[in-house]
Parts: sequence; structure tokens; C-alpha cells
Amino acid sequence: MQGKVIVVDHEKCTGCRLCEMVCSVFHTGASNPSRSRIKVVKWESEGFYLPTTCQNCEKPFCVEVCPTKACHQDLENQRVIIDKDKCIGCKTCIVACPFGAPSFDHVERVSIKCDYCDGNPQCVFFCDTKAVNYVDSDRVGVSKRREFSLKFSELLRQTR
Repeated sequence: MQGKVIVVDHEKCTGCRLCEMVCSVFHTGASNPSRSRIKVVKWESEGFYLPTTCQNCEKPFCVEVCPTKACHQDLENQRVIIDKDKCIGCKTCIVACPFGAPSFDHVERVSIKCDYCDGNPQCVFFCDTKAVNYVDSDRVGVSKRREFSLKFSELLRQTR
């Protein structure tokens, strides 16, 4: 994979949700975290906060299940995109995503997901703790991803 990706350092995240607010303002003109493309998952009892965004998978389930092809891959830019003009709001992409990245915009009645704010991700610029970063994809190490995945999986098991 090439290009840049959003990477989160969950140990720096305080759960303030400023990333959600600036994302919604950038995309909709109003501060409404329910319309944000980044979501902060919180485990208050563990003091664990995790901003989540689209991982732009190489073989995305969301693309495979979309009946109108509104959800598709831009191979040139290594991105998964949702074309809101083609989206019928069926939410199959939301169900299919193992990361919970797409969400439903209840105002526009379509699925939405992180689009990196067209290469200028607002969540990165406004994150006071620098928990959200925009880095070259080749800087994201496998060991760091594995470490995070193990911690996240353990927290999920504890919540069952």
C-alpha cells in the first residue's frame, strides 16, 4: 500500500471527541458528532478511548456487499469511497465493516465514512494530544498494528 493513512495512538487519546466535532463541522457546517466520519469508541471503566476511521482495506467487505456500487475502491489513491449520489441507504456496508468505520447520516439518509478531508484531515490538525496522526503508510509497522489489535480484542472480550 502507498500514500498516507490516519493512525491513532490510543494511549494519547483522552476521549474529548474534538475530532468528531471538527469532522462534522468540516463536512456538514455544524457541530454534530453523529454526522462525523471519525468515531470515538469509549471504554470508560478501562480509561480506553479509540478514535476509529476507515482502514481502506485492500479487500474491503463494504465494497463487496454494496448493491449499487456506491461504495467502491479508488485504486489510484488507495481509498474506499462512498458516492452519496449512488447510495440507497441500505446500510449493508455498515454491517459488513469489521472496524465499524462507515456510519449512517440520518439527515442525508446515506452511509458515510472517512475521506481524509480530501487530504487535509481536520481531526489530525485539531487533536490537542496528537493521538490522531496522518502518516505515510509505509511508516505504520506491523508490530504496532498487532499490539493494538491484541489490546482491542482483549477489551472486546471483556465486554461480552
